[in-house]
Amino acid sequence: MYSLAGSSAFAALIWWVVPISALLGGLGYVIWVGKFKSKFENETTRSVGQFQRFQDSFRENAPDEVSEDEKI
Repeated sequence: MYSLAGSSAFAALIWWVVPISALLGGLGYVIWVGKFKSKFENETTRSVGQFQRFQDSFRENAPDEVSEDEKI
């Protein structure tokens, strides 16, 4: 059988370990994205990303509707 003191100590440990590991994981991800991601990104990925931004620039600046006078 489990002792009550042992299980409550384990539960208290979990309440400390889970948030600390989540914080460290989040900070590690932010640092990796900010500093190291561009070093591992290949040229194709960068080219595709730039092309998608190029296409999006046209979508953002496109008029919503064309008037009847402009259709002729």
